Amino acid sequence: MASTDGRHRAAVLGSPIAHSLSPVLHRAAYAELCLSHWSYDRFEVDEAGLPGFIEGLDTSWAGLSLTMPLKRAIIPLLDSISETASSVEAVNTVVFTDDGRRTGDNTDIPGMIAALRERGVEKTESAAVLGAGATASSALAALSEICTGPVTAYVRSRERGQEMRGWGERLGVDVRISDWAEAEQALHAPLVIATTPAGATDALTDAVPDRPGTLFDVLYEPWPTGLAAAWAARNGAVVGGLDLLVHQAVLQVEQMTGHSPAPLAAMRQAGEEALAAR
Repeated sequence: MASTDGRHRAAVLGSPIAHSLSPVLHRAAYAELCLSHWSYDRFEVDEAGLPGFIEGLDTSWAGLSLTMPLKRAIIPLLDSISETASSVEAVNTVVFTDDGRRTGDNTDIPGMIAALRERGVEKTESAAVLGAGATASSALAALSEICTGPVTAYVRSRERGQEMRGWGERLGVDVRISDWAEAEQALHAPLVIATTPAGATDALTDAVPDRPGTLFDVLYEPWPTGLAAAWAARNGAVVGGLDLLVHQAVLQVEQMTGHSPAPLAAMRQAGEEALAAR
């Protein structure tokens, strides 16, 4: 964990970054923890500009949050990364240690698990994943810890299917591939994780079963998605992107500041208020 002596700066990097909720969440945590001397900002940084940005940081920096497209680009610039980050080749959290080391972690994966646990999902016999992008690999990593049976991934191309199979083999998950044209079948799984961009699952809303299981839709804006709204209307449990964002940010705050536990409720409230104001 980072020391609170001297180090008091943090930020989120990415491109685009203007709409990131991370500053709202982290600043709410600092206020609740009485860390008035801490600051958390956002910086528009792409892959080309990342090495120069990192080299320009002084000893006042405690940590960084990373979003797309930097989660893999940061890895060669670090001294070490956690097993969790290595499992999906993606780092979303950097902590600067007192001895000058740069350490990387991935809080998305434990954040997913914590968000599901909060809604009562500890284990599942099977699951479905909609999509095959970067978030889908994190979903598979989370499922490797809570899913005891097969995971069916619904993808749009053979290449994406091969990638998901590869991740499954690496993570020890029994991944089965189905074409996106069959995505309606996914909705009958006890746990459905939607990792697709806004609008991609809108066509599935009429196919939500009468007694759905749990939907984890990683989007938080716009919210609710059409699928999440249809799911809730049929009394299915819904976990949203804000749940994921808050839980992964809680872990970041704890690692960067050394203060634990981070104030989950205050961070969630700040995020809800910020989204409502948009």
